Amino acid sequence: MTTITDRYLTAWNSTDPSERARLLAEHWRDDATYTDPLVEVTGRDAIAATMAAVQTQFPGFVFSLIGTPDTHHRQTRFQWGLGPEGAEPPIVGFDVIVADEDGRIQQVLGFLDRVPA
Repeated sequence: MTTITDRYLTAWNSTDPSERARLLAEHWRDDATYTDPLVEVTGRDAIAATMAAVQTQFPGFVFSLIGTPDTHHRQTRFQWGLGPEGAEPPIVGFDVIVADEDGRIQQVLGFLDRVPA
């Protein structure tokens, strides 16, 4: 399941819309849902738009894995940071990914642990 975390973060870090669409088509269900404190969306197009909006709001920032993902059954929870590459991230969150039987992302539940004032 660590691979699913890697694929997830790669999609969030992809700045090329066509590459991001390819990653979503390959690793996410068409009816996938994404929910965090700021947004609740369904479907790859809406998720791609959410990713693009975050990249617009935080240009040059990247998502990075903090610690080791914890997984059981088809669920993975992990902490991530968002900030300049190689620097202490000013934004830290915690996500839970639920995969379908084929290992594709079905649902993401996100939480924000630290955000700048």
